[in-house]
Amino acid sequence: MNKLKFEILKELKEHIPFTLAATLISILIMSFLLLKQNLILHAVSLFYIAHPLHILFSSFVSSAIFYKHTKKIFLAIIVGTFVSLFVGSLSDAIFPYLGSSLFRIPISFHLPAIENPILIFGASIFGASLGIAIKKTKFPHFIHVFISVFASLLYIFAYSTNFSTLTIFLIFIITSTSVIIPCCLSDIVFPMIFQRRLKSK
Repeated sequence: MNKLKFEILKELKEHIPFTLAATLISILIMSFLLLKQNLILHAVSLFYIAHPLHILFSSFVSSAIFYKHTKKIFLAIIVGTFVSLFVGSLSDAIFPYLGSSLFRIPISFHLPAIENPILIFGASIFGASLGIAIKKTKFPHFIHVFISVFASLLYIFAYSTNFSTLTIFLIFIITSTSVIIPCCLSDIVFPMIFQRRLKSK
């Protein structure tokens, strides 16, 4: 157990700078685009681009991390696929919905994995396969977090109807929380826990 904690902390230490940089850069870019380009009008369409991309890169990193420590292709694809689907749904839909509801921002609930399963599952399986083939994790993790910020923000702007200066500020707090914790869990913590439990059997 201590060895597992050490390995997880080591991976987190290597990836956290990419996580924070991606979150900050994407929030700044998204803020500029929202102010200058009125993206709210196209938020639903853009969300269904950002969310599958998020799922793809999430499964990419999850499967690559798992395969790095356990050389089993089929299991790596399964782990990458289901971890990305679970955490991607949390990060892009469930957490933004709950956070908005907590701050009394009117919002409707939508779950892409149910509403468009072929697109979402396809992106997840494809990403997991790429992760095993390419085996790189740091830059894909950066892209994963970067896109996740866009997906979380776009979900709120797509399915909410009431915006003000205070609301925008609260939305960015919700988004940061929705992204950083789930992304690190899906890319690093969960795959390493799964591979350790597999080895212990």
